[in-house]
Formats: sequence, C-alpha cells, structure tokens
Amino acid sequence: MQVPFEQWTDFRISPETCPRTYMLAISDALNVFTGKWKLHIIGALLSGKRRFSEIEKTIPGITPRMLSKELKDLEINGIISRMENSGVEYHLTPSGNNISPILDAMIKWGIEHRNTYIGNKSL
Repeated sequence: MQVPFEQWTDFRISPETCPRTYMLAISDALNVFTGKWKLHIIGALLSGKRRFSEIEKTIPGITPRMLSKELKDLEINGIISRMENSGVEYHLTPSGNNISPILDAMIKWGIEHRNTYIGNKSL
C-alpha cells in the first residue's frame, strides 16, 4: 500500500505497511546525515545562527576544509541556509529545525548507552 507523502503524519510507516517507502525514507535520512560531522554541525546550529569560525570552535577536531564541505552538503540538502549580511552566517532551515527531537533522542540514548555499557568515561 503506497501512502501519499501528505498523509505520513497521520500514518505509521513500518516495514509491514509499506516496506519500500520505509526503506527509502531510511536511505534518504542516512544520505543526508551520514558522516562524522553533520550531526555535530546541526547541533551547533540548534541555538541559532553562527559564523563559520563559531561553528569551527564549537566542534573540536573538525578541519576548516571538512567543515566547509559538510556545510555545503547540508545546504544542498536543505538542512541549513547560508546568509550573507556583514559576513557569512549559517542557520537551520525549518527542515533542519525538525531534526531537534531526533538529536534529543539520540543524546538521551547515547548517555544511557554510555552509562550502561561503557561507564561514565569522559562525560
């Protein structure tokens, strides 16, 4: 049963009800967020717009070249927007802001997983 996109909010998509749509949705999400830095960048922008150097300072270990590449990828995928005012600033688009509950769930899971399986190292 193929469900129109407009009805997705009213319909629980699962492998049983719509296996092709389910797998395509997972693939689409992974294509946008795969990479070591993308979720870190989105997390850095959740509090509001930031300049390149501010994002770079927020994420330890990211190189300027990698940050530039990841910002371009996120912009192409409609997750962030680049604004040029008195300098270049980046901010989340409405689609990017919709990722906030997903990140919150991932953070909660990560803390619980670390406490259960890894211990409280480096928290």
